[in-house]
Amino acid sequence: MPDISRTTRAGTPVVDDGHMQIGEVAARTGLSLRTIRHYEEAGLVVPSARSQGGFRLYTEADVARLMVIRRMKPLGFTLEQMHDLLNATNRLDADGTLDTGEREALLERVRRYEQAAVEQIDKLRVQLARAEDFAATLRAHLTRDTPAGRP
Repeated sequence: MPDISRTTRAGTPVVDDGHMQIGEVAARTGLSLRTIRHYEEAGLVVPSARSQGGFRLYTEADVARLMVIRRMKPLGFTLEQMHDLLNATNRLDADGTLDTGEREALLERVRRYEQAAVEQIDKLRVQLARAEDFAATLRAHLTRDTPAGRP
């Protein structure tokens, strides 16, 4: 059973066998406990183990998986798409017995996600440029309408 006798600065127990409790995972990923639990319920990430007390325990691989999810979310990918991509990349990474056809099909799925990500990034760049233009317009109005000598 993991030794959780040490704690982080935030008081979260540290698991010495390479596992982390959900609080440490949340701190490392920037995700809330609720969000991590939601992703677990959706089947996107499953704790690698449980402590004697029933606490969820995660590995570095689980953290990496959560980081992929975190990066996909703002690009508008659905939970189903996240699940599909994670399964495809896991199979590519873990299964050295894939035949050429299977491997190519998985690579093509990953290529489609990469293309969708690039397209969404381009859309976000346009939105950001418009937002910056809007802020500049507001600044110009504030500067123009501020009496001289007053900030």
